[in-house]
Amino acid sequence: MLVRSRSGRFVVHLVTALVIVALFVLPFGVLLVGAFSTSWSGALPSGATTGNFATVSTESATVATITASIVSAVVSTAVALVVATTAALAARNAPRLGRVLDTLFLLPVAIPSVAVGLAVLIAFSSGPLPLNGTVWIVLIAHTVLVVSLAYQPITAGVARLTPAVEEAAAALGASPLRILRTVTLPELRPALAGAAALCVAMSMGELTASMMVAPPTWRTLPLQIFSFTSRGIRLYEGAALAVVLMGITLLVLLVLQRVLAGRVRA
Repeated sequence: MLVRSRSGRFVVHLVTALVIVALFVLPFGVLLVGAFSTSWSGALPSGATTGNFATVSTESATVATITASIVSAVVSTAVALVVATTAALAARNAPRLGRVLDTLFLLPVAIPSVAVGLAVLIAFSSGPLPLNGTVWIVLIAHTVLVVSLAYQPITAGVARLTPAVEEAAAALGASPLRILRTVTLPELRPALAGAAALCVAMSMGELTASMMVAPPTWRTLPLQIFSFTSRGIRLYEGAALAVVLMGITLLVLLVLQRVLAGRVRA
């Protein structure tokens, strides 16, 4: 460690702990406490209750928003993994194509999500695919946003592939499709797992682009939370719904990790 004195290390550890508490523990702790409160006029909340969760759980819209969020995350993640894996493998031995794809897949990250949502809205409001007002335009917007997150780790995984194993399989008579299914994709599973986790987390929490394209019949949890809290009327019920969103996101990520980890071990 660069700081060798005991007092210096103490100061570094203390500053690090304060930064972690300020940036991570405190915001989520306040959100969690607010979800179990009815008011917050002083330093501490008052009116401890579970009624916020009871209220949002009894609303028929809550189940629909949870379903919409999960479906949007799963579909967009699956499509993004297929597109990103195909692109990364296509650019594997084509450096010029790789540079073009790197720039292309960087655009959704470099451009604000509100601009991405507006671009998708304009592109699919008329022309050969008028999808405005349907679920499909939401899925397209989510896929555009998350595919760039999938491309980077998958590209790194492709760069670490061992060509000798694929060449040996080809020498034994395996077809390209079989090599992809039995050799290439199993080696890419750790990268696919990381990419899938990023995509799910991004899609589950996406708000801005969804506001631009989502029809009234397809509201995700972030949209519902925004509608609760935008006018400051249902803040604590919105906090409860945010806790539900975090719990569902963590649950989906854990299931995804267990499934992919099991396949890796297999």
